Amino acid sequence: MLNPEQYETITFERRDDGVVVATLNRPERLNAVNARMHTELSRIAYEFDADPSMTVLVITGAGRSFCSGGDFSDDPIGDDNAPMMLEGRRIVDHLLECRKPVISAVKGYAMGLGATLALLCDVVFAGRSAVFADTHVSIGLGAGDGGQVIWPLLMGVNRAKYFLMTGDRVPADEAERLGLVNFVVDDDEVLARAIELAHRLASGPLDAIMASKVPINHWLRAHSAQILPYSIQIEERTALSARSFAARQAMTNRMS
Repeated sequence: MLNPEQYETITFERRDDGVVVATLNRPERLNAVNARMHTELSRIAYEFDADPSMTVLVITGAGRSFCSGGDFSDDPIGDDNAPMMLEGRRIVDHLLECRKPVISAVKGYAMGLGATLALLCDVVFAGRSAVFADTHVSIGLGAGDGGQVIWPLLMGVNRAKYFLMTGDRVPADEAERLGLVNFVVDDDEVLARAIELAHRLASGPLDAIMASKVPINHWLRAHSAQILPYSIQIEERTALSARSFAARQAMTNRMS
């Protein structure tokens, strides 16, 4: 069961038909993922799916951005990253194992883990200000928390390798052309459009809707099971390198 009172960095609005709007709520940091939010993201899809009173989940971000990636300013990566890496795997696994529809509504930055979170959803609405990028490489990390799973499936292998190796940004219109997102709409419409679809799905034959997505996600989950454990292991290895520490420290200094 999903209990909103157990969440500190995500707020919830529940509609009468069971539609739930989950808002990443660290707008002062562009909803960057600190340790607390990381833990909460590892639980949200599982708890939503297990709650019989909830039908469709919409994930969005407070303020100007969806999620700007990891926030290491308060929670630096250290020598023992195993708990965080385990949570990272759960974030991906639980989204892919969720039987009920999950929709993302993206404005502004969807970077690093933020991009992974948005793109793993069943339907992605992007505002015209949306920018997607897997920026792990820019701080000396391998893209191990799901980017290597979902980007190649959505845009093709060679395109994904280019964007993961460079960390280049993909604006909304190009993201639609490349297959990363379903719809591009004006910023002031993006959440409304996502909620509109959520209500449509909630009022439909939910068992049939779930039966239509679950086999596809089962295939995605099998694909993820081949890639994710290795990609997370490599990310942890790069996190321990001196070069990565230096790059992250420089990034932290710029964000402070």
